[in-house]
Amino acid sequence: MMFDVSLPDGIQAASPDEWQRVADITTDAFAKDPVSLWTFGNAEAIRTTFRTMARRIYLPNGICHIANAAGATMWLPPGNSEEMALIYKVELALRLMQHAGTGAIRRTLQIDAQMTRHHPKHDHLYLFTIGVVAAGRGKGLGRRLMAPMLAAADKVGVPVYLENSNPANTGFYMSQGFVSQQIFQAAPGAPPLEAMERPPRGTL
Repeated sequence: MMFDVSLPDGIQAASPDEWQRVADITTDAFAKDPVSLWTFGNAEAIRTTFRTMARRIYLPNGICHIANAAGATMWLPPGNSEEMALIYKVELALRLMQHAGTGAIRRTLQIDAQMTRHHPKHDHLYLFTIGVVAAGRGKGLGRRLMAPMLAAADKVGVPVYLENSNPANTGFYMSQGFVSQQIFQAAPGAPPLEAMERPPRGTL
């Protein structure tokens, strides 16, 4: 499914060789994210994971946007796979073991299983991450990063889905039209993930 995306000034599509930039902005933005900290335990393990996901999934198969060094997003349109080749899964596991031990691998598998279980089966645009670094917050950048893809989803009449990993962001997502679907955990005692979906607008 093709998405007609019109980007405002200051926001641009990330090129394949900008995977580190996308991932490092995201790592900074997720530095205090409850689910990321529970899963990976430290910033280097978070960075390793986001770099792998950006390089192996979201830049080749999805759509990534960046706003200078202040914000970044990773999206996956309908029909595009989140699955990584086995060699990259092994590579990520070895790096996680190096930075955070075998517990991080176990928790990653737990959270991946639960996210897959709750992921909608119908066509949708998936927002994997949206992040704004601390110095860029409070200036409307998150809304500016999100708006072009929400508008593109509305044009083709598909909903947008995300997992909210930080309750502090619930109000922001609701202000963008997202509705809570379900709250779930990767494992007993893990921070909650909130499945949220935004129905398409203006398609009648």
